[in-house]
Amino acid sequence: MNECFYSIQGEGLRAGTANIFVRFANCNLRCSKEGEAQFDCDSEFLSYREYNLDELVQFVQACAPHIPAGGAKGAGAIIFTGGEPGLQLDQDLIDRFHDAGYYLSVESNGTCELPSGLDWITISPKTAEHTLRQKKAHEVKYVRHKGQGIPKPTIEADYYLLSPAWGADGLDRENLEWCIQLVKENPAWRLSVQLHKIWRIR
Repeated sequence: MNECFYSIQGEGLRAGTANIFVRFANCNLRCSKEGEAQFDCDSEFLSYREYNLDELVQFVQACAPHIPAGGAKGAGAIIFTGGEPGLQLDQDLIDRFHDAGYYLSVESNGTCELPSGLDWITISPKTAEHTLRQKKAHEVKYVRHKGQGIPKPTIEADYYLLSPAWGADGLDRENLEWCIQLVKENPAWRLSVQLHKIWRIR
């Protein structure tokens, strides 16, 4: 695991909710402006400490000891992120955290098929649709620059979101206006801005 911290979800349909973020180390992609993703990854996921499952549960509980496990109403919600959490999530881990009473979400690039039992799945594709292995999600979120068209998802989802790419100095106004226009022209889609960057929280 790379890190664990308690904060507010800053994007997607669950924006504004309190969660324990569990960041796993390592990723199977290296996103850059020059590559297919067309943006530089802003997560440090290379450093890590190894835990067995018992140790991981105890460590996560210690990250927010004042938060009782108990679910979808806000308390005891976990977001598995990375890197790419699909490289490490397995059924034993999911079952164990469910048994402890946690509501489990994941943010994945979709290149790994995820185990069953997750309560909320967010896929943010960074590669071509034919490379995606997770075929169902609650929400699918695509980062867009000005000039990029509406995606053609292969993932079946409840919600489809467009997120404007950020620039070096903050939220790029042209990218934002482009995404707003795309959503207005394609009302089945929703706008999702990375609010945590505006709020200046992790």
